[in-house]
Amino acid sequence: MPDSLPAVRFVICGVGHIGRRHATFVHSHPAAALVALIDTDPARQVPLAAEFPGVPFFASLEDYLAHGPAADVLTVATPNHRHAPQAIQGLRHGLHVVIEKPLALHRADAEAVVHTALQTGRLVFGVMQNRYSPPAAWLKQIYDEGRLGQIYLVQINCFWNRDARYYQPEGWKGRQAQDGGTLFTQFSHFVDLLYWVFGDITNISARFRDFNHAGLTDFEDSGLVTFDLLRGGSGTLQYSTAVWDRNLESSLTVVAEHGSLRIGGQYMDQVEYCHLRDYQMPQLPPTNPANDYGPYQGSAANHVQVIENVVDTVQKRGFATTNALEGMKVVEIIERIYSLK
Repeated sequence: MPDSLPAVRFVICGVGHIGRRHATFVHSHPAAALVALIDTDPARQVPLAAEFPGVPFFASLEDYLAHGPAADVLTVATPNHRHAPQAIQGLRHGLHVVIEKPLALHRADAEAVVHTALQTGRLVFGVMQNRYSPPAAWLKQIYDEGRLGQIYLVQINCFWNRDARYYQPEGWKGRQAQDGGTLFTQFSHFVDLLYWVFGDITNISARFRDFNHAGLTDFEDSGLVTFDLLRGGSGTLQYSTAVWDRNLESSLTVVAEHGSLRIGGQYMDQVEYCHLRDYQMPQLPPTNPANDYGPYQGSAANHVQVIENVVDTVQKRGFATTNALEGMKVVEIIERIYSLK
């Protein structure tokens, strides 16, 4: 690494499953340095000290900002309702900020993050790692190249398992004010994919049901959303966390003027069907495995590419893959869907 490009220094706020993943990738990145860890759970300090020797531990973001070592980037991987206020604290302290999904739970809070970033001249990165999945990147490419022609129908299915094994251990999950709802915590990646590839939606209608989460969550476990694409065509988003025992699928099907395709698998990790006019499907790189949390799994583990993009952007060798405005748009779309309850 050239002397003119010092290591990008990260502090991770919230070192649970995802925060620890961020810390691991930062720690192993040749152009990054892990300078501090923050978590309100004191029981995590000893195992983190063994995993990341010499990296200081702080019990709160306020304590770190007052007494911690200098950093360039604050990664916010705390419960959902803390994302926006903690991001704003970091920005006002002069740090760039990486925010795990969702950027916020309300558009107004997301707007406050965007405005603070503009006022401070700092960067905000939303973690939407599914964009790095080879099938997703391929879909974006062929759409932008116009190979699909006019879009007729888009269907997104997200059928996962999230039961008592997921909701009981940590108190904030499943609470309306802290979690925000199923679309925020489980499926915002797929709302982002819809917006990233096909643009904004309108004429939204929705049904919500709670099949088997009474007592576990304050909100629905399943929904059926229909919409029109502003650029033409219509779509549906069907989602559920009521699937028994393990995840069933995440899929995206497109019916368009010049052909049809389907990306499927548990985590949209396979192109299952592609039949387009005058087009030969290329060999795609393999998709990373899902994030594994023991009894349940999440989306593809593409956080290493997220860290790579942050480092490149801060060092002015690249551009942010997911900026705060796009993260705000995903929050706004979910808020518009939930306003129909």
